[in-house]
Amino acid sequence: MPQQWPAADIARLILDGFDDYREHFRQITDGARARFEQALWQETQSASAARINLYEEKVTETVERLRTAFDPGTLDVSCWPLVKSAYISLIDLRFDDELSETWYNSIFCGLFSHDLISDGCMFIHTTRPSLRRARAAQTRTYKPQGQLSAMLASIFADYRFSEDYADLPGDLRRLEAQLRENLPDWVCKDPELSVELFSSVLYRNKGAYLVGRIYTADEQWPLAIPLLHLEGRGIQIDALITDEADVSIIFSFTRSYFMVDVPVPAEFIGFLRRILPGKHIAELYTSIGFYKHGKSEFYRALINHLASTDDQFIMAPGVRGMVMSVFTLPGFNTVFKIIKDRFSPSKNVDRATVIEKYRLVKSVDRVGRMADTQEFADFRFPLGKFDPACLEELLEVAPSTVSVEGDTVLIRHCWTERRMTPLNLYLENANEAQVRDALEDYGLAIKQLAAANIFPGDMLLKNFGVTRHGRVVFYDYDEICFLTEANFRHIPAPRTPEDEMASEPWYSIGPLDVFPEEFPPFLFADSAQRRLFDQLHGELYNADYWKGLQEAIRAGKVIDVFPYRRKGLDNE
Repeated sequence: MPQQWPAADIARLILDGFDDYREHFRQITDGARARFEQALWQETQSASAARINLYEEKVTETVERLRTAFDPGTLDVSCWPLVKSAYISLIDLRFDDELSETWYNSIFCGLFSHDLISDGCMFIHTTRPSLRRARAAQTRTYKPQGQLSAMLASIFADYRFSEDYADLPGDLRRLEAQLRENLPDWVCKDPELSVELFSSVLYRNKGAYLVGRIYTADEQWPLAIPLLHLEGRGIQIDALITDEADVSIIFSFTRSYFMVDVPVPAEFIGFLRRILPGKHIAELYTSIGFYKHGKSEFYRALINHLASTDDQFIMAPGVRGMVMSVFTLPGFNTVFKIIKDRFSPSKNVDRATVIEKYRLVKSVDRVGRMADTQEFADFRFPLGKFDPACLEELLEVAPSTVSVEGDTVLIRHCWTERRMTPLNLYLENANEAQVRDALEDYGLAIKQLAAANIFPGDMLLKNFGVTRHGRVVFYDYDEICFLTEANFRHIPAPRTPEDEMASEPWYSIGPLDVFPEEFPPFLFADSAQRRLFDQLHGELYNADYWKGLQEAIRAGKVIDVFPYRRKGLDNE
């Protein structure tokens, strides 16, 4: 074994790298307020992508510094239990210690093969006690004492921006009406009624959010108040949301990550869990930009689930994919996607392109219409946790990715996504009203993705899912591209009767050409659904509609996509 003395130096260099990452993360996050106040929407999108890429950039820098500072013998894996011990002593008094454990794991994986992963060398299980802090999250509390309008005025006297509110009196009247509409009558009269808001404002895309709760001695409701910058007119208080499902959607796995100042991340996550108990801790960490720690929390929840249940992996319901093979755990709300060794001949992509497409989704604005993904390497599961038919199929379609080593199944590479009901299966069992609502939302999903410069490529119903809140979300990314890359065309008129009767096109087709007139029979085998969709979203069959979106995007327009219902607004 190498000498013990370098362990503390290695641990310190790792933590120095983490501090550097956290400082750059903070700088990008802190700029969100100014970008909102100045309506710098393209800079907002760039900052969001830069903050996502920052983690891997800083991990790579730290790994290289370690390799430069220490000889290979010193960095031998046998030294790392000592490094871990030294690192624990360095992070014990930190307020972001759970994030620093995940950072350490990333550095370890950057230096060593995943075959060497063990809890002795890294933090497979956290060493952070769950009740290690007595501090509460930094919040502001307001008590109306029968004067709702005065309380709301007090709130927005505290939450101000360099831009004035466009119509504060009008907004306050509207918010008071929404508050009275949303809550039972007795609540507004309760002398114990209080509003608690997190001190920092949350920023995402073109919006800002106040987040907290409304509570009495016996009950509580989550609270979200979105704000918009009406360019040239000031700040508008856009809505007051108290429904748990609606607030949950704002923190959805289909949304971009918030930018918010959280000096003690665990405090804020604890606060969010109290108002959104249905959200998993992994999703909440991810929602505020700590997606790597969200990944750690997800993995811990997964191994705990496997250890405490008889659940087995099975193939996911739905049409088998031509590029990806998808399996799931019935009791765990996630699907696992692996790339097949051979694709259907109709798919003109290779493995590297598929990986590139899935990674792209992480850094673009998902506008509530694409599921977030987490990429994993070298998952190891007990053989007994696989249904035999599932394992047989995985070994058949992806032997380069899935293998059996003794009593362990090794998954060398996969993505995880939230499990949803495939839209085609949902429609098979839906009533008339549900079919109409789903097809309406399916069209909105396509339009909102397009307006955010994403073209799904393969828009078949099977590639969209329905969430527990009834929203339609795209989840199959092997053919996505930026909308501005596609070439939308009208089908040329036939030159001769022979052209019209020919089984093959009489016109040339480039690799990026798209003919929206061909969508109806391609998307809908059911003629009734085809007619209904034509009534709801028939403009999607016109190349000019898509070209208009491309022109707007090239002109620098950033669209508004609201993750909540807007009521009583003149500019809806």
